Amino acid sequence: MATLDVIIILLYIAVTLGVGIYVSKKASKGLDSYFLGGKSIKWYYLGLSNGSGMFDVSGTAWMVGILFLYGVKSFMFMWMWPVWNQVFIMMFLAVWIRRSKVMTGSEWILTRFGDDKAGRASHFIVAVFAVVAAIGFIAYFFEGVGKFMTVILPWDMSVNLIGYEVLASEQCYALIIIFLTTIYTIKGGMFSVVATEVLQYLIMVVAGLLVTAYTFIYLTDAQISAIIPGEWKNIFFGWELETFWNGKEEKFNHLIDTQGYKMFGAFIGMTLFKGFFASVAGPTPSYDMQRILSTRTVKDAAYMSGFTNLVLFIPRYLLISGIVVLALVFIAPQLAGSGSINGNDLEILLPQVINNHIPVGIKGLLLAGLLAAFMSTFSAFVNAGPAYIVNDIYKKYFKPNATDKHYIKVSHLSSFLVVVLGVVMGFFAESINSITLWITSALYGGYVTANFLKWIWWRFNGWGYFWGMLSGLIIATLQFLLDFNKDNFTPGSVLFELAHIPAIYLFPIIFLVSLAGCIFGTFLSRPTNSATLKEFYTNVRPWGWWKPVRTMIREEGISIEKNKDFNLDMFNCIVGIIWQSSMILMPIYFVVRDYPKALIALSIFIVTTIILKFTWLDKIKKYKE
Repeated sequence: MATLDVIIILLYIAVTLGVGIYVSKKASKGLDSYFLGGKSIKWYYLGLSNGSGMFDVSGTAWMVGILFLYGVKSFMFMWMWPVWNQVFIMMFLAVWIRRSKVMTGSEWILTRFGDDKAGRASHFIVAVFAVVAAIGFIAYFFEGVGKFMTVILPWDMSVNLIGYEVLASEQCYALIIIFLTTIYTIKGGMFSVVATEVLQYLIMVVAGLLVTAYTFIYLTDAQISAIIPGEWKNIFFGWELETFWNGKEEKFNHLIDTQGYKMFGAFIGMTLFKGFFASVAGPTPSYDMQRILSTRTVKDAAYMSGFTNLVLFIPRYLLISGIVVLALVFIAPQLAGSGSINGNDLEILLPQVINNHIPVGIKGLLLAGLLAAFMSTFSAFVNAGPAYIVNDIYKKYFKPNATDKHYIKVSHLSSFLVVVLGVVMGFFAESINSITLWITSALYGGYVTANFLKWIWWRFNGWGYFWGMLSGLIIATLQFLLDFNKDNFTPGSVLFELAHIPAIYLFPIIFLVSLAGCIFGTFLSRPTNSATLKEFYTNVRPWGWWKPVRTMIREEGISIEKNKDFNLDMFNCIVGIIWQSSMILMPIYFVVRDYPKALIALSIFIVTTIILKFTWLDKIKKYKE
């Protein structure tokens, strides 16, 4: 590590702390100021902050590995999340969510199901999920940033006591970074999170541009063409994923055949099926929803969500593509010449390139950018999780009439406890990683169906929501246990075959079981009270099956029209997915010097942008809220 790189990293940390602490005084006015920035932050700052929060280190390392191996088709792998849920949020969900005027995702549930026993059951399960997920992700970040910094930085930070290692070097690195990030996050709440994330986003953009520029200066077109097969650049595919590596790199074909994506047509079909329902379900109760609820108006919520898509993908994929090109030219021949190759080799491509193939100065900025990626995602979870502890649990069930000053103190304490619990769990990282995956994937399997129905069906009630989520969680947990024990089953047995089915193909089973819980829970209990339904529909105005509620509202002499935007919203979502995909493909083709395809991607981006201007933006501009 050169002195200049160290100076750049230390300067970045100092400036981030300074900015975070400087703006923290604005957070002391109350819970609304602390967790939502007083709903006074401009939408473009929130959009930059939201994009920065999604620019995480572990995700970037994963994307580097899959782009390296599979080529440009790999952008479709992100549909598993699904990455285009941001498009659905942009087109209509941000507007629906912001109209509720609440502070957290679980508080929003009460506006849909009421504040009776059924409503509180649904409210409580969402709040608990949000808090546990935040703790689990902090533990995951604790492990990830420690290992990353240990690979990159040269100093041994381990702590020894009486001849025994008390803290490993990677744990010390993680504690230092988490401590520094926690200082401004706890003190400043949403104001500090947004201010520092905007700064961190700018650093990440600069790092991506510099890495891209370096590849153009240092690598020739001939070097890139010699290593990248033509099929690597092809986005079209058949039912099966064909192998395309030749010569010395032919070993990479074995990875393509064994990583579970060989039946690519079925895989894409299942991601589309899951992606639609997961996207309409809306964001999980985390930092993404907090940004929507922090906007000043409904119109700003839509602008912010659209801006997030616009600012995230192009700079992120410039960085990823630059790293991948360097890895293909310099590391691929070494990997191909080694013995066996496995998935772990792909995961360390990012630090290998940074260590060995990035020049002084750019390395420091790139490390500062990746450190910024970690700190922005970490601070977002530290801000979001305690909001549910204080507002949805402590304030609602224990001390509903305290002063704002008291709630702010409890918020500080809650943030501190969430971080401490996450760090303590991070010391058991080998087990916590699987637990974190269980929290997110298992609960999300149950989350999808219930949260899809809450928008579109008036009869769906709090008990249907609760039992739908719980039944989905149970069946998804069984899938997790099968996967965890798959090496213990007898080959050829039913359990062995079930355990070796990729999780994405089991989604329809989880979906149907969760749907059964939703249906039985709904029809075996009373409907949500009419006053809650009428207020919810009047405020949010979703499309779907709401005719009985509209009839009740009209009987009171209030004129209300049906939301007829379903077809337009779905058309915009399709156009938006193409728009988003062009922002991923454009920088990839540009960096690998395939200018004709880069120009095609640019043309698609321009055309889809013009379409969305007339079909989405002009509609949003008419909102008076």
